[in-house]
Amino acid sequence: MNLFELTRALVDIESTTGHEKNVGDYLFAHLSALAARRNGKVERMPAEENRDNIFALWGEPLVTFSTHMDTVPPFFPWREEGEFIWGRGSCDAKGIIAAMVAAAEKLLDAGTRNFGLLFVVGEERNSAGAKAAAENPRGSRFLINGEPTENRLALGSKGALRYEITAHGKLAHSAYPELGHSAIHTLLDVLQDIRRIPLPEDGLLGRSTLNIGTIDGGRAPNVVADQAEAEIMFRTVGDPTAIRNAVSAAVAGCAEAREVLHTPAVQLSPFEGLPTTIVAFTTDIPTFNGTWGQPFLIGPGSIHVAHTAEERVSKKELSDAVDIYARMVTQLLATGRSAACA
Repeated sequence: MNLFELTRALVDIESTTGHEKNVGDYLFAHLSALAARRNGKVERMPAEENRDNIFALWGEPLVTFSTHMDTVPPFFPWREEGEFIWGRGSCDAKGIIAAMVAAAEKLLDAGTRNFGLLFVVGEERNSAGAKAAAENPRGSRFLINGEPTENRLALGSKGALRYEITAHGKLAHSAYPELGHSAIHTLLDVLQDIRRIPLPEDGLLGRSTLNIGTIDGGRAPNVVADQAEAEIMFRTVGDPTAIRNAVSAAVAGCAEAREVLHTPAVQLSPFEGLPTTIVAFTTDIPTFNGTWGQPFLIGPGSIHVAHTAEERVSKKELSDAVDIYARMVTQLLATGRSAACA
């Protein structure tokens, strides 16, 4: 199966977060066949019930490729038009999985060993797979993490701070709103105050941002709402203390704010010969917390079409990524970080 065939096959397996089992089973079988031919090993690494990471290795995994198997909803299958493969996960991150597998085959053809492939669950929600992998390291010294960076090496990525905001009210007939209290009105007021929070900036990563991702609440248009919820996410560039304090002040006495995720911003090392970029999205790298080695962040595809109905990946970028990944492993195994990193 070639690079593009594998990309299409992976895209066609629905694997929105929490439903990674089928794509994990497919990769386990595919990598087991490769391992059998090339004297390698493949294993399932449990992350949560019925959710396993997939880890393949050849020799001692001093360098590990890693990316995630899950996608955001909604699922839609692949189609191929001209220079692109379209479909959910095509660039985030199933095309990257295919490029990493193809790079592994290229390395093995050249007689190179001592590397691994780690494909994890849950990156799009809470990094459940990376958390499990961080508790079970295998001695890797370098981690090549794949996300869509247009094949440029990311020198930094923003962090994430996610909250669930909940407001409570009192039911009443909407003809007599004075007899109740609208949780939706309260929530909207709180969200307006949160939108006014001054957001920190960083010289490398730029400005923090806020997204109000979901709002839900109420019973019916003729009923004063007794409950309302919102999910919000800040993309952070440094210490989140000031944002946390501001959120607490915005909800004080009106609503509840529950922090459900914090992933810190990171600054990363360059790699000789690779063009660089800065990305605003968050990755599994902070969750690995160095347990799988010094991280590098690079992959084919554009983040600007990830998570959209226009998600696609350039076939040229996929092919180029195979060569980039293979070269990185070869260089890291031959020289180590001190010589490989500028």
